Amino acid sequence: MKRLIMNDLIAWKQSKRRKPLVLRGARQVGKSWILEEFGKTFPGGYVKINFDREPEFAQFFQMTKDVHRILQNLSMATGKAITTDTLIIFDEIQACEEALNSLKYFKEDAPEYYVASAGSLLGLQLSSGFPVGQVDFLEMGPMTFTEFLLADGSENYVQYLSSINEPEAIPDAFFSPLTEKLKQYFVTGGMPESVRVWTEDRDPAEVEKVLADIILSYENDFGKHAPIEDVPKIRYIWQSLPSQLAKENKKFLYSVVKPGARAREYENALNWLNDADIISKVFRITKPGLPLSGYDDLSAFKVFAVDVGILRRLSHLSTTAFAEQMRLFTEFKGALTENFVYQSLIRSFEVPPRYWAEAPHEVDFIIQCENDIIPVEAKAGEAVKAASMKRYIKDYDAETPIAVRLSMKNLSYDGKILNVPLFMIDELKRLILTIERK
Repeated sequence: MKRLIMNDLIAWKQSKRRKPLVLRGARQVGKSWILEEFGKTFPGGYVKINFDREPEFAQFFQMTKDVHRILQNLSMATGKAITTDTLIIFDEIQACEEALNSLKYFKEDAPEYYVASAGSLLGLQLSSGFPVGQVDFLEMGPMTFTEFLLADGSENYVQYLSSINEPEAIPDAFFSPLTEKLKQYFVTGGMPESVRVWTEDRDPAEVEKVLADIILSYENDFGKHAPIEDVPKIRYIWQSLPSQLAKENKKFLYSVVKPGARAREYENALNWLNDADIISKVFRITKPGLPLSGYDDLSAFKVFAVDVGILRRLSHLSTTAFAEQMRLFTEFKGALTENFVYQSLIRSFEVPPRYWAEAPHEVDFIIQCENDIIPVEAKAGEAVKAASMKRYIKDYDAETPIAVRLSMKNLSYDGKILNVPLFMIDELKRLILTIERK
């Protein structure tokens, strides 16, 4: 499988100001695999320590803060030479707090070494005060639709989409098969194991089993790693996710989690899921402006799952919906579509998306592209009523150089609204910049 984050890893390797790397992401998005693949590009190969499976290595970090002694011990224990041409991988580093803290000493005392770490629940440790200035961060998510196409042997479609420079209609010879591929992605999601099973076996039942196992591993983490008093609340929130997104207004409501639930009772549980990278909170902004975070309404937010395939499986939507024309896109009032759009936008745009709402209107996402604030509507099919977008443009015309509608309508641009087919979402940033620079 080809993962586009490899380009970021290579850039990190070549950086003159390189610090130890922390690769964040939810469980089973492929962090360990990509670091091993990356390690194969080093002249000295890689040495990998998994602190979850090999807890005895934690002693080396508990005995000393001298990184050269640590490296000597690791080399002797693994039987592998560790040089400045070796990638040192600390996997599941959250299981060894001393190893996590040692990264700052690698930065200060041994910057010539390449150190990369990863962990499934790193967000929990990082949220409690890890010295972020001492490391470089990369975020890794599920496979994007582009990566799914590459894994599926459809590189010709990737090449075609990346070659489009004008907002002109896409011929049916490309539009129809890309729509079918997108349906497949809504079934499998972007978890590498799910994609691998689909591309190798084309067996929906096996895809369902893989996704069920991943969901179970997430739920097991609740009991293993969350504060015991929060575990039932975390489970309630997790199980409420399909209902939250099935509402017409997708603002998160604690009352949907459990009748009578209050924010003060469930906020810690919600934040645990967010810090574990299993869900994401998307805040409402009061108005478009820079920086977007300066206009967050912290009392109003939507919550999305880490992956559209996980959400579909959690919602018990059968893979048979794949054959029913647009049902996968429109099911649950477009919940799968909106989740897909969110997980795609956060891979393309540096600033996390927000949304805008002023009753009865709501624009699904607000993104920042360079220094422009751009409204984005995510429509599940070909019906594209635009009352909310029109209201937003009317109120903020001067601040809106371009507006975007993602739907199953063909590619077009009328001078203000750029209509982009959902299967082109990974090309959105490039299309916006191309239009704006003309």
